[in-house]
Amino acid sequence: MKEIITAVLLMLGALLMLLAGLGLFRMPDLFLRLHGAAKASSLGVGLLMGAAALGLGDVSVVARAALGVTFVFVMTPVATLLIAQAAFRAGIPLWERTHQNDLEEHHPAGGPYEPRLGPDGEE
Repeated sequence: MKEIITAVLLMLGALLMLLAGLGLFRMPDLFLRLHGAAKASSLGVGLLMGAAALGLGDVSVVARAALGVTFVFVMTPVATLLIAQAAFRAGIPLWERTHQNDLEEHHPAGGPYEPRLGPDGEE
């Protein structure tokens, strides 16, 4: 039974990683590509690490897999957010069918980032 669950987790993880790769090619702009790749790859890595932990069953492997999944789940959203903010500030255009732009009021038209300086000249 353990082998069947491990195989199912491996197949689902591989499928999600494939979907993440396809999302990089199919999505129309950088921001949608980041979203698709980050979500699917995080879940794919989680399932693959879970399969490794279940299949090998050693305490050290389970601990390493848990730490790896935790690291991926914490760092992927942060890295994706920082990349998206940098791209937006650099003026990378949004897809023409994008209807909502929450950052537009802070950076009109997705223009280059210009820090707002306070009265003492500090950002």
